[in-house]
Amino acid sequence: CRPPPRMDARAGLPVLPLSGRAPRGRCWALPTALLCLYGFFASLRPSEPFLTRYLLGPDKNLTETQVPKVDISKVLRELWRDFLQCYSSRPMLCWSVWWAFSTCGYFQVINYTQGLWEMVLPSQRFEIYNGGVEAVSTLLGAVAVFAVGYIKVSWATWGEVALALFSLLIAAAVYVMDTVRNIWVCYASYVIFRIVYMLLITIATFQIATNLSMERYALVFGINTFIALALQTLLTLIVVDSSGLGLNIFTQFMIYASYFAAISLVFLVSGIYSVMKNYRRQEEMPSRSTASPP
Repeated sequence: CRPPPRMDARAGLPVLPLSGRAPRGRCWALPTALLCLYGFFASLRPSEPFLTRYLLGPDKNLTETQVPKVDISKVLRELWRDFLQCYSSRPMLCWSVWWAFSTCGYFQVINYTQGLWEMVLPSQRFEIYNGGVEAVSTLLGAVAVFAVGYIKVSWATWGEVALALFSLLIAAAVYVMDTVRNIWVCYASYVIFRIVYMLLITIATFQIATNLSMERYALVFGINTFIALALQTLLTLIVVDSSGLGLNIFTQFMIYASYFAAISLVFLVSGIYSVMKNYRRQEEMPSRSTASPP
């Protein structure tokens, strides 16, 4: 492993690099493997053998025929069937894809924003308000989430176009935060970024939930979250980590802005196609009704 970082003589704290790149030679593999194993076994919860023994014991005094046995292969087949049925719906697939990809980009931005602000205005020489900006952005985002319930829009028709336009706004906010080296502009762009994301993720979550039964919530949102975290890991490995490109913080945020712009472009094309398809369908319905005999 790399020697420990140099210490700040004034505060006795390690001085962290401000470039936004992951330092070379860090022993991150072992902690990452341990965290993955912990998450796996925490989700697995192998309680069935202990539960079966308890139900067959003197406390409950049940027979083996009264205690149901779980067929793992049957459970996996049912999960696969539910997976195919859930994601066979095009609106469901579109909202889930945006949910996963935008959550990946959102995590990347909020994880490295502090490093960007430190490069724009070093905290050791100037007074900063990073914590206040985080609090204000969270509060305004909550207000936007509350207000979205009063918006009357046919999301089934205009949902993809709305995702494209708001994703473009997110890309613009990240781009401005990266290129305009003014801390107050960075603060304002970050607030806009978080408000728009919290607004859209609420709409996306609602649209996904309305197309699901309650028993499938965990399956769909679990898969979407897994895809988002897997993409974030891949993006971090390529862009941030020294084993990949190891880019500086400003180049990283330019890539994040391009990432959201690409999401916007894909959903704009898909949304325009969906709107044109719906209008053609509506135009064909009157013609069919007039052509049908009385």
